[in-house]
Amino acid sequence: MGMNAPYTSFVAVGDSFTEGMSDLLPDGSYRGWADLLAARLAAREPGFRYANLAVRGKLIGQIARDQVPVAAAMGADVVTLVGGLNDALRPKVDMGRVRDHLEESVELLAASCEKLVLMRSPGRNGPVMERFRPRMEQLFATIDELAARHGALVVDLYGAPVLADLRMWDVDRLHLTAEGHRRVAEAVWQTLGLPSELDWRTELPAAEPPGWTARRSQDLSFARQHLLPWIGRRLTGRSSGDGRPAKRPELQPYGEAPPS
Repeated sequence: MGMNAPYTSFVAVGDSFTEGMSDLLPDGSYRGWADLLAARLAAREPGFRYANLAVRGKLIGQIARDQVPVAAAMGADVVTLVGGLNDALRPKVDMGRVRDHLEESVELLAASCEKLVLMRSPGRNGPVMERFRPRMEQLFATIDELAARHGALVVDLYGAPVLADLRMWDVDRLHLTAEGHRRVAEAVWQTLGLPSELDWRTELPAAEPPGWTARRSQDLSFARQHLLPWIGRRLTGRSSGDGRPAKRPELQPYGEAPPS
Protein backbone atom coordinates (compact mmCIF):
# COMPACT_ATOMS: atom_id res chain seq x y z
CA MET A 1 0.00 0.00 0.00
CA GLY A 2 1.69 3.19 -1.15
CA MET A 3 1.45 6.91 -0.56
CA ASN A 4 -2.09 8.37 -0.72
CA ALA A 5 -3.41 4.81 -0.42
CA PRO A 6 -7.12 4.19 0.24
CA TYR A 7 -6.86 3.02 3.83
CA THR A 8 -10.05 1.11 4.64
CA SER A 9 -9.57 0.22 8.32
CA PHE A 10 -7.70 1.45 11.39
CA VAL A 11 -7.10 -0.05 14.84
CA ALA A 12 -5.58 2.01 17.67
CA VAL A 13 -3.78 0.27 20.53
CA GLY A 14 -2.45 1.86 23.71
CA ASP A 15 -3.19 3.77 26.90
CA SER A 16 -4.76 7.12 27.86
CA PHE A 17 -2.89 8.98 25.12
CA THR A 18 -4.65 6.92 22.46
CA GLU A 19 -7.93 6.79 24.38
CA GLY A 20 -7.99 10.57 23.97
CA MET A 21 -7.50 12.11 27.38
CA SER A 22 -7.88 15.10 27.88
CA ASP A 23 -9.69 16.05 24.68
CA LEU A 24 -13.01 16.30 26.50
CA LEU A 25 -16.33 16.41 24.63
CA PRO A 26 -19.52 18.06 25.96
CA ASP A 27 -21.01 14.68 26.90
CA GLY A 28 -18.05 13.92 29.18
CA SER A 29 -16.38 11.42 26.86
CA TYR A 30 -12.93 11.81 25.31
CA ARG A 31 -12.21 12.23 21.62
CA GLY A 32 -8.44 12.41 20.97
CA TRP A 33 -6.09 12.11 18.03
CA ALA A 34 -7.11 8.56 17.06
CA ASP A 35 -10.78 9.51 16.71
CA LEU A 36 -9.81 12.63 14.75
CA LEU A 37 -7.62 10.55 12.43
CA ALA A 38 -10.35 7.96 11.97
CA ALA A 39 -12.87 10.66 11.02
CA ARG A 40 -10.53 12.02 8.36
CA LEU A 41 -9.75 8.59 6.96
CA ALA A 42 -13.46 7.72 6.90
CA ALA A 43 -14.20 10.87 4.89
CA ARG A 44 -11.94 9.51 2.13
CA GLU A 45 -13.16 5.93 2.04
CA PRO A 46 -16.80 4.72 2.15
CA GLY A 47 -17.29 1.84 4.57
CA PHE A 48 -14.16 2.74 6.54
CA ARG A 49 -13.89 0.72 9.77
CA TYR A 50 -12.33 1.76 13.06
CA ALA A 51 -11.54 0.18 16.45
CA ASN A 52 -9.87 1.79 19.45
CA LEU A 53 -8.72 -0.73 22.04
CA ALA A 54 -6.88 1.79 24.22
CA VAL A 55 -7.53 1.95 27.97
CA ARG A 56 -6.11 4.59 30.27
CA GLY A 57 -3.40 3.63 32.75
CA LYS A 58 -2.29 0.46 30.98
CA LEU A 59 1.32 -0.71 31.09
CA ILE A 60 3.00 -2.18 28.03
CA GLY A 61 2.72 -5.71 29.42
CA GLN A 62 -1.05 -5.31 29.74
CA ILE A 63 -1.27 -3.81 26.25
CA ALA A 64 0.75 -6.69 24.83
CA ARG A 65 -1.43 -9.27 26.57
CA ASP A 66 -4.92 -7.78 26.21
CA GLN A 67 -4.92 -5.52 23.16
CA VAL A 68 -2.24 -6.59 20.70
CA PRO A 69 -3.57 -10.10 19.89
CA VAL A 70 -7.07 -8.68 19.42
CA ALA A 71 -5.77 -5.97 17.11
CA ALA A 72 -3.67 -8.42 15.12
CA ALA A 73 -6.69 -10.67 14.56
CA MET A 74 -8.63 -7.75 13.06
CA GLY A 75 -6.27 -7.53 10.06
CA ALA A 76 -6.64 -3.77 9.62
CA ASP A 77 -4.84 -1.70 7.01
CA VAL A 78 -3.41 0.65 9.66
CA VAL A 79 -2.53 -0.12 13.28
CA THR A 80 -1.06 2.37 15.73
CA LEU A 81 0.77 1.17 18.83
CA VAL A 82 1.73 3.62 21.56
CA GLY A 83 2.80 2.18 24.90
CA GLY A 84 5.58 1.93 27.42
CA LEU A 85 5.54 5.50 28.68
CA ASN A 86 3.43 4.64 31.73
CA ASP A 87 6.11 2.09 32.60
CA ALA A 88 8.95 4.57 32.08
CA LEU A 89 7.30 7.11 34.38
CA ARG A 90 7.01 4.72 37.31
CA PRO A 91 9.59 5.01 40.12
CA LYS A 92 10.77 1.46 39.50
CA VAL A 93 10.71 -0.23 36.11
CA ASP A 94 12.55 -3.00 34.31
CA MET A 95 13.24 -1.41 30.93
CA GLY A 96 14.44 -4.77 29.64
CA ARG A 97 10.95 -6.20 30.15
CA VAL A 98 9.43 -3.12 28.54
CA ARG A 99 11.60 -3.79 25.51
CA ASP A 100 10.57 -7.45 25.43
CA HIS A 101 6.87 -6.58 25.49
CA LEU A 102 7.31 -3.98 22.77
CA GLU A 103 9.29 -6.39 20.60
CA GLU A 104 6.62 -9.07 20.98
CA SER A 105 3.89 -6.56 20.14
CA VAL A 106 5.63 -5.07 17.11
CA GLU A 107 6.44 -8.50 15.66
CA LEU A 108 2.81 -9.61 15.90
CA LEU A 109 1.23 -6.39 14.65
CA ALA A 110 3.67 -5.77 11.80
CA ALA A 111 2.79 -9.14 10.31
CA SER A 112 -0.95 -8.47 10.60
CA CYS A 113 -1.40 -5.08 8.92
CA GLU A 114 -0.35 -3.01 5.93
CA LYS A 115 1.01 -0.08 7.96
CA LEU A 116 2.14 -0.25 11.58
CA VAL A 117 2.67 3.18 13.12
CA LEU A 118 4.76 3.67 16.27
CA MET A 119 5.42 6.92 18.12
CA ARG A 120 8.06 8.75 20.06
CA SER A 121 5.64 10.27 22.56
CA PRO A 122 5.65 13.98 23.44
CA GLY A 123 6.89 15.17 26.80
CA ARG A 124 5.85 18.28 28.73
CA ASN A 125 8.70 20.65 29.64
CA GLY A 126 9.46 20.70 33.35
CA PRO A 127 11.23 18.88 36.20
CA VAL A 128 9.31 15.62 35.77
CA MET A 129 10.39 15.47 32.15
CA GLU A 130 14.02 16.05 33.07
CA ARG A 131 13.93 13.33 35.72
CA PHE A 132 12.57 10.69 33.36
CA ARG A 133 14.16 11.84 30.11
CA PRO A 134 16.86 9.10 30.08
CA ARG A 135 14.24 6.37 30.36
CA MET A 136 12.06 7.97 27.72
CA GLU A 137 14.95 8.21 25.31
CA GLN A 138 15.85 4.59 26.02
CA LEU A 139 12.25 3.68 25.18
CA PHE A 140 12.36 5.72 21.97
CA ALA A 141 15.64 4.11 20.91
CA THR A 142 13.92 0.73 21.21
CA ILE A 143 10.99 1.99 19.15
CA ASP A 144 13.31 3.28 16.42
CA GLU A 145 15.17 -0.03 16.31
CA LEU A 146 12.01 -2.13 16.14
CA ALA A 147 10.50 0.10 13.46
CA ALA A 148 13.61 -0.23 11.30
CA ARG A 149 13.63 -3.99 11.72
CA HIS A 150 9.94 -4.53 10.95
CA GLY A 151 9.25 -1.77 8.44
CA ALA A 152 7.01 0.26 10.77
CA LEU A 153 6.53 4.01 10.53
CA VAL A 154 7.58 6.28 13.41
CA VAL A 155 5.94 9.60 14.27
CA ASP A 156 8.47 11.74 16.16
CA LEU A 157 6.31 13.78 18.53
CA TYR A 158 9.15 13.97 21.06
CA GLY A 159 11.27 15.92 18.59
CA ALA A 160 8.63 18.66 18.11
CA PRO A 161 9.20 21.59 20.52
CA VAL A 162 5.58 22.75 20.19
CA LEU A 163 4.35 19.56 21.89
CA ALA A 164 6.61 20.27 24.87
CA ASP A 165 4.99 23.70 25.34
CA LEU A 166 3.12 23.81 28.66
CA ARG A 167 0.11 25.32 26.88
CA MET A 168 -0.35 22.09 24.92
CA TRP A 169 -0.98 20.15 28.14
CA ASP A 170 -4.08 19.81 30.28
CA VAL A 171 -4.18 20.80 33.95
CA ASP A 172 -3.33 17.21 34.95
CA ARG A 173 0.09 17.73 33.28
CA LEU A 174 -0.09 14.23 31.81
CA HIS A 175 -2.36 14.59 28.79
CA LEU A 176 -2.55 16.84 25.77
CA THR A 177 -5.23 19.45 25.20
CA ALA A 178 -7.62 19.32 22.24
CA GLU A 179 -5.12 21.35 20.22
CA GLY A 180 -2.36 18.91 21.09
CA HIS A 181 -4.47 15.97 19.93
CA ARG A 182 -5.29 17.82 16.72
CA ARG A 183 -1.58 18.23 16.03
CA VAL A 184 -0.90 14.54 16.71
CA ALA A 185 -3.68 13.49 14.34
CA GLU A 186 -2.13 15.65 11.63
CA ALA A 187 1.32 14.20 12.32
CA VAL A 188 0.06 10.63 11.90
CA TRP A 189 -1.94 11.64 8.82
CA GLN A 190 1.18 13.02 7.15
CA THR A 191 3.27 10.02 8.20
CA LEU A 192 0.76 7.81 6.37
CA GLY A 193 1.61 9.75 3.21
CA LEU A 194 -1.61 11.76 3.06
CA PRO A 195 -1.74 15.41 1.94
CA SER A 196 -1.02 17.85 4.75
CA GLU A 197 -3.57 20.38 5.97
CA LEU A 198 -1.28 22.26 8.35
CA ASP A 199 2.26 22.33 9.69
CA TRP A 200 1.67 20.52 12.96
CA ARG A 201 5.13 21.55 14.20
CA THR A 202 4.34 25.30 14.11
CA GLU A 203 5.06 26.73 17.54
CA LEU A 204 2.53 28.74 19.54
CA PRO A 205 2.80 32.53 19.66
CA ALA A 206 4.96 33.90 22.44
CA ALA A 207 3.02 34.63 25.63
CA GLU A 208 3.77 36.20 28.99
CA PRO A 209 4.32 33.42 31.55
CA PRO A 210 1.96 33.40 34.56
CA GLY A 211 3.15 35.16 37.69
CA TRP A 212 4.35 33.51 40.87
CA THR A 213 0.94 33.59 42.58
CA ALA A 214 -0.81 32.05 39.59
CA ARG A 215 1.83 29.32 39.31
CA ARG A 216 1.54 28.40 42.99
CA SER A 217 -2.25 28.26 42.71
CA GLN A 218 -1.92 25.97 39.69
CA ASP A 219 0.56 23.77 41.58
CA LEU A 220 -1.77 23.39 44.56
CA SER A 221 -4.75 22.59 42.35
CA PHE A 222 -2.71 20.04 40.40
CA ALA A 223 -1.48 18.36 43.60
CA ARG A 224 -4.97 18.13 45.10
CA GLN A 225 -6.88 17.02 42.00
CA HIS A 226 -4.32 14.89 40.17
CA LEU A 227 -1.03 14.18 41.95
CA LEU A 228 -2.39 12.89 45.27
CA PRO A 229 -4.95 10.55 43.64
CA TRP A 230 -2.20 9.26 41.33
CA ILE A 231 0.07 8.55 44.33
CA GLY A 232 -2.82 6.82 46.09
CA ARG A 233 -3.36 4.50 43.15
CA ARG A 234 0.35 3.66 42.99
CA LEU A 235 0.47 2.86 46.72
CA THR A 236 -2.54 0.56 46.51
CA GLY A 237 -1.60 -1.08 43.22
CA ARG A 238 -4.63 0.32 41.40
CA SER A 239 -4.90 1.91 37.97
CA SER A 240 -7.26 4.48 36.50
CA GLY A 241 -8.13 1.89 33.86
CA ASP A 242 -9.06 -0.96 36.20
CA GLY A 243 -12.33 -2.49 35.05
CA ARG A 244 -12.69 -0.05 32.16
CA PRO A 245 -13.56 -1.56 28.76
CA ALA A 246 -11.86 -0.65 25.51
CA LYS A 247 -13.07 2.59 23.99
CA ARG A 248 -14.26 1.02 20.71
CA PRO A 249 -13.64 -2.72 20.99
CA GLU A 250 -14.94 -3.87 17.59
CA LEU A 251 -13.70 -3.03 14.11
CA GLN A 252 -16.87 -1.57 12.64
CA PRO A 253 -17.95 1.17 10.24
CA TYR A 254 -16.86 4.54 11.57
CA GLY A 255 -20.34 6.06 11.69
CA GLU A 256 -21.67 3.34 13.97
CA ALA A 257 -21.62 3.96 17.70
CA PRO A 258 -19.48 1.52 19.71
CA PRO A 259 -21.34 -1.08 21.79
CA SER A 260 -22.45 0.20 25.20
